[in-house]
Amino acid sequence: MKVVITGGTGFIGRRLAADLLARGNLTGPSGRSEPIDELVLFDAVTPTERAPEWDERVKVISGDISDRETVSSLVDRDDISVFHLASVVSGGGEKDFDLAIRVNLTGGLNVFEALRARAGQPRLVFASSIAVFGGSAMADVVGDHAKQTPQTTYGMTKAACELLINDYTRKGFFDGRSARLPTVIIRPGKPNAAASSFVSSVFREPLNGQPCILPVGPEAVMPLLGYRAIVGGFVALHEADGDAIGDDRAVSLPSLTVTVGDMIAALKRVAGDRPLGPIAIEPDPFIEKIVATWPLDASYRRATALGLPRESDLDEIVAAYIEDYLDN
Repeated sequence: MKVVITGGTGFIGRRLAADLLARGNLTGPSGRSEPIDELVLFDAVTPTERAPEWDERVKVISGDISDRETVSSLVDRDDISVFHLASVVSGGGEKDFDLAIRVNLTGGLNVFEALRARAGQPRLVFASSIAVFGGSAMADVVGDHAKQTPQTTYGMTKAACELLINDYTRKGFFDGRSARLPTVIIRPGKPNAAASSFVSSVFREPLNGQPCILPVGPEAVMPLLGYRAIVGGFVALHEADGDAIGDDRAVSLPSLTVTVGDMIAALKRVAGDRPLGPIAIEPDPFIEKIVATWPLDASYRRATALGLPRESDLDEIVAAYIEDYLDN
């Protein structure tokens, strides 16, 4: 079977690709486990060199997710699954409404229509977000059945795609599953335009001996999850029985709810004798305003029942980052 990962050369896309290559098989539209003979990593910008783990099954294609013909050309087999990760992130979406609509909403529709044109019911896993929740009536703890009143353009586009996936699945056009992500940590490399980028920076920069400037105070609270569990969650949701998911195809991934102060404490515990760069707080009203719209806590009973993974604590996430990106 063929697998397409949109946003495939980004951090999570590359880790997901490595996981799928190692697995070798996924459940295909036939309902049986099928060998992956082709893996397409599609992104707006692609690397000039291939990663060492990419074998002959991997094709890297650059293009515009908002171009319908381009997306249709990717979904050219009936025995296919798509992991749709491509997205304008939260801060970027707030600054450029038109870009967020074009990439997140139009791009999503292009993927959905391309799958609809195939025979059978190919599986789709969509990277959604707990940013679909918000508003003055939002409860302190949100679960899969909480009302969606997103307070960012990013969150709105994710909520719209979740509803579209529910309906396309109800109509039998494809078998969709939305993985509702908390903040993902710890991302290597440079900060991106996501409002949550500082949540990785608070670990990454000090561990690299660099200063970290936090735009929020230590009392800020948010649910988060490590990248290993995120990738495992994508695959587990893809493999889950559709009847067990039910008519609401959006599942909130398990998460850890912590404060920024908890993050700093975990960093210092796991770092041990490693020298750390300094951490300072310089409030940024733009980031603070976005963070204030996020849920304080999340319920994930459905994800647990489906067997989706979660790290045990922050220390495990920090140790994994050190092992994957510093020691190796």
